[in-house]
Amino acid sequence: MLKRVEAVYSGMVQGVGFRFTAQRLAEGLDIKGWVKNLPNGAVQLVAEGSEDNLHKLLGQLKTHFKDDIKNAGINWQEPTGKFSDFRVAF
Repeated sequence: MLKRVEAVYSGMVQGVGFRFTAQRLAEGLDIKGWVKNLPNGAVQLVAEGSEDNLHKLLGQLKTHFKDDIKNAGINWQEPTGKFSDFRVAF
């Protein structure tokens, strides 16, 4: 089943390779969407793919950045199907 997840990560998540790691992991899981830094120091991720692969992505990010993520706001939604790839947004 396809799903959409919107996540906002806070903590020490900028300047640690979070966006490019998220992009690499998402591409390996056939997930589409984007990730970007927010002005308040957080990172926002919007991703669509199979629910299983989205859970894998979130788990891998949590594991990889366990010392950097202080809070993760996760919001599950229905997919829009508007993404063709996964990219770092600016």
